[in-house]
Parts: sequence; structure tokens; C-alpha cells
Amino acid sequence: MTAPDGVSIIPFGGKTPKIHDSAFIAPGCRIIGDVEIGPDVSVWYNCVIRADVNRIRIGARTNIQDGSVVHCDSPDEANPAGWPTIIGEDVLIGHMAMVHGCDLKDRAFVGLGAIVMSGAVIESDGMLAAGAMLTGGKTIGARQLWAGRPAKFMRDLGDAQIADMQEGVAHYVKNGKAHTAAIAG
Repeated sequence: MTAPDGVSIIPFGGKTPKIHDSAFIAPGCRIIGDVEIGPDVSVWYNCVIRADVNRIRIGARTNIQDGSVVHCDSPDEANPAGWPTIIGEDVLIGHMAMVHGCDLKDRAFVGLGAIVMSGAVIESDGMLAAGAMLTGGKTIGARQLWAGRPAKFMRDLGDAQIADMQEGVAHYVKNGKAHTAAIAG
């Protein structure tokens, strides 16, 4: 992928970001190091995705909304592999979220301004509410809603809420294509 105007794609430590041609990367984004971004992903305005101390993988149709930061964690004595950030397919990450050294399974949801810390996991169809903080080593189970700082289990999600999240994924794929066309002029 050729970087659009206003996007920084920076090799680091011998690794250059790999971005699928169908991905939408908005102006103002900074993508650094060992990053792989899949098809139809949308990374919105002024996001930072920095893989300088480990790797970051972002699956198809995921969206990372405006002002979010995605980073990873270095290896150390306690965890020789460190904490890469692995984001599955069809994941929704809200505006101003902080995602750090964690594992977001397919169809996970991270709310606006939420924080996911190193070693945390959000299982498929799990949701971290807006403003919540999922501390290291915690796991949100499939179809669970967690909220608070620190986040705690609130309730199970119903079919309608799961369907709403998937509608959000489809919306962001479509909207990413519209923004790509608008930027191209």
C-alpha cells in the first residue's frame, strides 16, 4: 500500500508495516514497525499503531476509530515472549481507546475511551464498555459485557446486541470506502 498524504508508515527494527490494499488508513495516522493490517480494515484519523517492541496484527474488517493508540509490550524475565497485540477479524475499537499488548478475538468490542492492558483477552462477541479499563491478565468471556475501572462482569449480551455490533462492522467497512473516495478527490 502507498501511504496517503498525511499518513506516516515507518519501518522500525528491520520491520516495515504491511497494509492490505483495501484497508482505509486516514490522514494523521502513524503506523510503525512490525504491523500487519488485513483487508477492509479502517484505521481512522490520528490513530497511532506502534509495533516497536513486539508485533501487532489486525484482522479483516476491523476498525480502529479516531485517536486510538495500539501498542505492544516488550519481553522480560517474567514473560520472555512479551505481549504482542493480536486483533482478530470484525473487531470494533471505539474512539480514543488504548489497546496494549492484548488479544482481541474475532468480533470483540472495545468502547470509546476504554483501556485494554497487557495480557488481557476479550473473547469473541465480548464487550468492554466505554471508559472501562480491563487490567492485565483478565479475560472477558464470549458474549459478556464488562464495565468500570477496573472492569468487572456486568451481564451477558443478547442476540440483538451481538447483531448491532456486526452492523457496526459493516458500517465501518462501507464508511472507510467512502472516506477513501473522498480523500482521493
